[in-house]
Amino acid sequence: MTINNLPPLVTVFGGSGFVGRHVVRTLAKRGYRVRVAVRRPDLAGFLLPAGYVGQISLVQANLRYRQSVLKAAEGTSHVINCVGIMFESGRNTFDAVQDFGARAVADAARAAGAKLTHISAIGADANSESSYARSKGRAEATILSTLPDAVILRPSIMFGPEDSFFNKFASMARTFPALPLIGGGKTKFQPVYVEDVAETVARSVDGTIASGKIYELGGGEVMTFRQCLETMLRVTNRTNALVSLPFGIASLIGSIASLIPFVQPPITSDQVKLLKIDNVVSDAAATEGRTLQGIGIRPTLASSILPSYLVQYRPQGQYTGSGRAA
Repeated sequence: MTINNLPPLVTVFGGSGFVGRHVVRTLAKRGYRVRVAVRRPDLAGFLLPAGYVGQISLVQANLRYRQSVLKAAEGTSHVINCVGIMFESGRNTFDAVQDFGARAVADAARAAGAKLTHISAIGADANSESSYARSKGRAEATILSTLPDAVILRPSIMFGPEDSFFNKFASMARTFPALPLIGGGKTKFQPVYVEDVAETVARSVDGTIASGKIYELGGGEVMTFRQCLETMLRVTNRTNALVSLPFGIASLIGSIASLIPFVQPPITSDQVKLLKIDNVVSDAAATEGRTLQGIGIRPTLASSILPSYLVQYRPQGQYTGSGRAA
């Protein structure tokens, strides 16, 4: 439905982040008007060229302040919550951002009479040992009780030009002769391309996938932590050693690193807890069609995308070559 012949308006919370920027661009290509709600609109101007003049607008909103969230959702037909954090810093705790904040977004969507798509994570569980996973699980329960027709997306680790997984370890490989295999590197992941996640979000806005469901988004192949690092090293033409690091020692390192102010820790004790559980699509989701394949999206393989942005980590950049043979 359009108002005064204008395309529908979609509000994207966290639209300047890793997932959000891809969601904004995908929606703009479909012709939607997009309102990007972020804490620092002055740093999100790079999104404006993704649409025609006036198609994308920037507004200030902070999930810790309900009034700003309500204001950002006014007059919109669909709300998308892309906000999430991987470690706590100051007032931006898991509870504040991923639980309280998600509740605020759900309440704002209901007040605006809008649909809601929420990006969670595989492993979300209100009873998890991990604070991150607990906050995600509690948020899902609250969202579905507030808006039973909401769409919840649970991606595995995501890859793409701005990702915080392959980029982080590729950057570490330039500095350190060895990389840690936490827990022996046996944890399983199902890396999913961020553009595939954005396409799923767009289809939820289009109304072409069933609402009121939790979808689990994994890529086309399951890889262990070791295999992920081996793939990264192969693409970047590096030969760093991979050293097994027990969970206990990794947790201790994470606890100490988290005490250093104003520095993003390479690992936290909470992330170590997450690594104790495989991060892959469940059998139930696969059987019920609540996956990328189930909604008609063919997952993009990591091997086809990683070279396009990890090339910067090769010893001589793109002039090093196309990567070592598998």
